[in-house]
Amino acid sequence: MIEIELDGKKLDVAEGSTVMHAAEQAGTYIPHFCYHKKLSIAASCRMCLVEVEKMPKPMPACATTVAPGMVVRTKSEKAINAQKSVMEFLLINHPLDCPICDQGGECQLQDIAVGYGGGASRYEEEKRVVTGKDVGPLISMQEMSRCIQCTRCVRFGQEIAGVMEFGMSNRGEHAEIETFVGHSVDSELSGNMIDTCPVGALTSKPFRYSARTWELSRRKSVSPHDSTGANLIVQVKNNKVLRVVPLENEAVNECWIADRDRFSYEALNSADRLTGPMIKQGGVWKDVDWQTALEYVANGFKQIKADHGAAAIGALVSPHSTLEELFLASSLMSGLGSPNIDYRLRNAEFPAIEGIRYLGTSIASLSVLQAVLVVGSNLRKDHPLFAQRIRQAARKGAVVNAIASAVPNWAMPVANTLLSDSANWVQALSDVAAAVAAAKGVAAPAQGNAGEAAKAIAASLLAGERKVILLGNAAAHHAKASSLLALANWIGAQTGATVGYLTEAANTVGAQLAAALPGANGLNAAQMLAGGLKAVLLLNNEPEFDSAAGAAAGKALEQAEMVVSLSPFKANMAFSDVLLPIAPFTETSGTFINAEGRVQSFHAVVKPLGETRPAWKVLRVLANLLRVPGFDFESSQEVLAQVCGLPGNGESQLPARILNNATQASVDLTPAAVAPVVASIYALDGLVRRAASLQLTADAKRDAPAQEVTA
Repeated sequence: MIEIELDGKKLDVAEGSTVMHAAEQAGTYIPHFCYHKKLSIAASCRMCLVEVEKMPKPMPACATTVAPGMVVRTKSEKAINAQKSVMEFLLINHPLDCPICDQGGECQLQDIAVGYGGGASRYEEEKRVVTGKDVGPLISMQEMSRCIQCTRCVRFGQEIAGVMEFGMSNRGEHAEIETFVGHSVDSELSGNMIDTCPVGALTSKPFRYSARTWELSRRKSVSPHDSTGANLIVQVKNNKVLRVVPLENEAVNECWIADRDRFSYEALNSADRLTGPMIKQGGVWKDVDWQTALEYVANGFKQIKADHGAAAIGALVSPHSTLEELFLASSLMSGLGSPNIDYRLRNAEFPAIEGIRYLGTSIASLSVLQAVLVVGSNLRKDHPLFAQRIRQAARKGAVVNAIASAVPNWAMPVANTLLSDSANWVQALSDVAAAVAAAKGVAAPAQGNAGEAAKAIAASLLAGERKVILLGNAAAHHAKASSLLALANWIGAQTGATVGYLTEAANTVGAQLAAALPGANGLNAAQMLAGGLKAVLLLNNEPEFDSAAGAAAGKALEQAEMVVSLSPFKANMAFSDVLLPIAPFTETSGTFINAEGRVQSFHAVVKPLGETRPAWKVLRVLANLLRVPGFDFESSQEVLAQVCGLPGNGESQLPARILNNATQASVDLTPAAVAPVVASIYALDGLVRRAASLQLTADAKRDAPAQEVTA
């Protein structure tokens, strides 16, 4: 530690810290624009000039390293005059368009100008004008005259997103931020550039001119998409969600969110929303009241149970549903006497599972890994924020390895790639196991041929202390998923690496905890989607897009006597008999458990649209009509307490859960008969599929149609 004096107070700070870091530690504010705690130092705006004793001129606090005995004054006349001079310089070309600027009310330049700007300008020349650019459907660059060249957006692309999509061209007053050769901004994290921009140069194109920041109510929530569990601030006006921005949580998403977390809110206000119960009669859909719809469903289930037995009824549930909804759906099926329920809609193998399949480590630990092996994942698109964490580790020297069917494009250096068709991933992982076995002088768990790539991967896992083997969505959905897990566990045991699943959805871990899995002799998702059921309950999913069966699922479900869809949207209309409008995550309270096992509860941020009702309430009333006992819950918090004995008042951590210990399981080296089915980045769930701006992105256009097979 180094002792310095800051504004007359003694302060101990870590060696290598800057004056800005010391000021933050002391709670002293120094005005700045280009400095951002997550980005490298640029020292380009000079707004943070401070007086340092024995220095001939003011020094930038963000780029000045502390030294023993240093005396810093942030509020002296010399420092204040320097800061005011910089502000005058920054404002000479800034357009006087605050009244119509989308950034008005939350603009750093506006705020700092109040404290450090002059009452009048000495600049009388014409202000410069920068031509607007079209860089895609998410970010607006129509007012680049406001840009102060802080380069935060440039550094974010290089250092966090891993793709330098913005750069600065020209010099002097002709300098401007732009993409090159007319390219669009296509990063899956691009929306964070809007947040990092300290002025109104980069703004949200979908939100543009929708509301003033002071008109918006701000409410906390949790992302319902991938398994990060990103913390969100949902901004609301007139009971309508108009914007979503990140809520900082260093342990989960830091201060970033993925574009699908940020822009999927557009689906909440789309014309495709289902706002009232509907029943199909004679092939024609008719609007009905809730009482009629629920009694129709209850009577239908009773009749089918009487005619065909409880085993003829089943439920297909989405891992994007809340923990409470999944638990009640499972309890409803159990109460009816049916063992048929499953959340594993895209899986090709359905083994008996012991324990909980989850990340196996903390999300924060991904940033400090020394070695990682990723099996069967398009990491950057499947889990953008996990990829960002691993990207930071790679920048610090971590060795990133992959087993994939194509060369990974993860916007980070991948040291070793073992290329293999997905049908032969078990053999590829066996080759790595063989290399580990040879290095340690032990017997391999299966026959393998250790080539150069396998040996390099094994060497990286045998070195260092912080290492992990991550099984991706394609590995979890693989027809030989158990063999992949058995090999990963063996390699982990031999190398000291942690083994875990990235997990596909916001509540994949929660679905396991809620027992949304087949009971004894129950049908799994693939069997239910192959036909044979007389009554099917679909909770928050569209089997044609959300399952491995694809279009065949619709044809199979047409054979059922009754299909009931609980959905926020007009979905599954071709084969459903009843549509019940349930609330999306913004209109209900509930809980998601992310990949690391973190329990995060949230409340509704707006009132339900039309006659929409929270799914947990719909399931409770339906169970009451069916005379299923144990459905007397008055709140989602009561349901949560029933599931896992945890309070429903915020964030808590599940006890440690062990993965399925498959180290002794037999390894099947025969090629898989079918390729794993994985949703593309903007087809993961019904919300992102209906977000208009996301569907206009390069990723969505490249990945169309909605469902595809990826590595």
